[in-house]
Amino acid sequence: MPLPPPRFHEDALAGQLYLERGALVAEEARRYAAEHRIRPAREDRVRIAAFGIDVQVAFCSPGASLFVPGAVEDTQRTLRWLYGALDRVTELVFSLDTHRAFQIFHPAWWQDAEGRPPPPLTVISPADVRSGRWRPTRYPEESLAYCERLESSGRYVLTIWPYHALLGGLSHALAPAMYEASLFHALVRDTPTWFELKGEHPLTENYSVMAPEVTEVRGQKVGEFNTRLFEHLMSFDRVYVFGQAKSHCVLSTLMDLRQHIERTDRSKMGRIFILEDAMSPVPAPPLKPLPPALDFPRVADAALRTLREAGMRVVRTQDVLEP
Repeated sequence: MPLPPPRFHEDALAGQLYLERGALVAEEARRYAAEHRIRPAREDRVRIAAFGIDVQVAFCSPGASLFVPGAVEDTQRTLRWLYGALDRVTELVFSLDTHRAFQIFHPAWWQDAEGRPPPPLTVISPADVRSGRWRPTRYPEESLAYCERLESSGRYVLTIWPYHALLGGLSHALAPAMYEASLFHALVRDTPTWFELKGEHPLTENYSVMAPEVTEVRGQKVGEFNTRLFEHLMSFDRVYVFGQAKSHCVLSTLMDLRQHIERTDRSKMGRIFILEDAMSPVPAPPLKPLPPALDFPRVADAALRTLREAGMRVVRTQDVLEP
């Protein structure tokens, strides 16, 4: 039987902004651990990681600049799953999308002939840069080279996003209800939460937690595969993946995990469990005709099928954890 949620938890708080209630969470953690006789995580025979990708205010709170429709309900389901399996989840691992104002995917990096920045969801191709339709405000040669490298990868085209997850701003933080869950888990299981920052280099995008979209621009190294995080995740018997958005950061992370597992040890593919009802895609932009690459829900669903075929497990939050 799943464990009950802690006394401080309310489903209605999942999408709200508030200060974390550290003292209240800590007091409940002491009571809860004693009442349910929960052992420290270091004693787990089957080691399970819950890997939350970008469960941040920027994507999970209504009104945020990149709020993903469905994220509040995803957070509610994730928290019910996490609290119910608290005695079996060994460690929480969270990525934090981490940005600054001047990055290649933010409006301040580009301007048109009149000096106006591109509106959010503008797509910028190498041809747009060569023709002068969109001009970089800094690093002109590197900016064109980045667009060319990104286009040749076939994964994404450069999309201008609204300012989001800015370091030091409120939208960078974990959703408060999720942060309280991370603190509660740490105190009940006597183990720290792992936080992984990604996305700070100005000359590349970093949808995936594992690696940026482009790692080299005109001979300049702008990122690399996160071997340290990969090896840490693969040290667990199971890794349950959830977060936002299904079509972007979650999908890119899963694709990178798949490719690296295929290159190293395919037997580990089955360690990845995708909580499909704990993530939502970015809606497709209102473009007619809609380019296939921007039909984000379709892209996400198709990719999930390929990941299942590759050997990853696609499950739901109400499924009972395997022994």
